[in-house]
Amino acid sequence: MKVLVVYDTKHGNTQQCAEDIADGINSVESNITEVKNVKDVDLNDDKTYDLIVIGSPNHMGSHIKSIKKFISNLSSTAVKANSFAVFDTYMGKDFEKAVKKMEKQVNEKVPNSTMALPGLSIKVGGMKGPIVEEDVSKCKEYGINLAKKM
Repeated sequence: MKVLVVYDTKHGNTQQCAEDIADGINSVESNITEVKNVKDVDLNDDKTYDLIVIGSPNHMGSHIKSIKKFISNLSSTAVKANSFAVFDTYMGKDFEKAVKKMEKQVNEKVPNSTMALPGLSIKVGGMKGPIVEEDVSKCKEYGINLAKKM
């Protein structure tokens, strides 16, 4: 399975989640996983993936601008995927707020893509983190579940 994990991060927590999800995916079979900051993704690169996983910090109840722009441009780029999954990092009571908005946006912008699994929401212990102890293992588990689902 060929997978692209795309994220943006402010304090490194969303990047850590992206890397842990990729570790989980890679632990299951002979998968090829690329982990990239959204700023480093070339949308003109003619590549097709089995799965794109998109991650964003939750900012005021939604995903951040760079991820919104990435999703908006997905349908008109050379980068293609058969299915998608999303994740966010949040604090306080914003559980799954950005995830739900990302899922909705991907469904609207890339209607031929299938959601592989419902999104993952990971709690951080403050503006700069770290990821709370009880959520640390969830990213790798999510990656394993994605790989088994595909």
